[in-house]
Amino acid sequence: MPTLAGVEVDAVSVAGLETSICLPQLGCALDLGVCRPGAVHRRTVLFTHAHIDHMGALARHCATRNLFGLAPPTYALPEESRAGVDDLLAAWRRLDGATLPCTVIPARPGTEVALGKGRVARAFRSIHRVPSLGWAIHERRSRLRAAFRGRPGPEIAQARAAGAEVSEPVEVPLVAFTGDSRIEVLEREPVLQAVRLLIMELSFVDDRVPVDRARAMGHIHLDEVVARASLFQNEAVLFTHRSARYGVGEANRAIAAALPPGLRERAWLLPQRRAFRDEPLVPVPAGAVDV
Repeated sequence: MPTLAGVEVDAVSVAGLETSICLPQLGCALDLGVCRPGAVHRRTVLFTHAHIDHMGALARHCATRNLFGLAPPTYALPEESRAGVDDLLAAWRRLDGATLPCTVIPARPGTEVALGKGRVARAFRSIHRVPSLGWAIHERRSRLRAAFRGRPGPEIAQARAAGAEVSEPVEVPLVAFTGDSRIEVLEREPVLQAVRLLIMELSFVDDRVPVDRARAMGHIHLDEVVARASLFQNEAVLFTHRSARYGVGEANRAIAAALPPGLRERAWLLPQRRAFRDEPLVPVPAGAVDV
């Protein structure tokens, strides 16, 4: 399982077919277009939107966890999709004769979902053809207040014993996922520039699908990424949602040729899954073989 910016990523994403991103260290999954084995063990799933390639395996995930005797899952999803998901689960309960126990959280921008170990996922609005959210995962820590930094330990302990607030809470932005979105989300949401690992859709890489058509579909084109290269301040950027019209090597070469130095070395492309097995991540600068 590859690690980017200190975060393990177990993922598959093919535009229009399936997207499922598991973050085992962080105790969650992002979208369930397919219910892969790793996703079954993720109790919390953060959904971006209700397109089938991102949410189609919700009922299967719920049923599989129940079959294995795992705790009922928690699904956070755009509040506009809540009624439809309730209808979906009700239909499967009738058809399957199962209870499908789960908790559904209707989310809006700012909604927080606790992930345990001091981590929280916070929703932000993405820009797609249907109501959509992105998710940013933060780790809450404690640090010394500026007035106490550099002071001897006994002095800090004495101040604490006297009732002084010597520490303050701080959030460290770890990972963000845009889901399907237009590029403006990168400009509008400062957290996307601050996270260590940015997972962002990049559906189209050449003029077979021009920028205006990509935008009409609510997706991102490589030309738009290049124009905003300075905004990518992240340790690593993982591009997902590649259109199936491009082979891995073909897309890799297009991205490597277009991205400026500095960003190119931090960018990774998530390959399409081959039948019956997963492929490793391929760094953008490599990309020598078409698939």
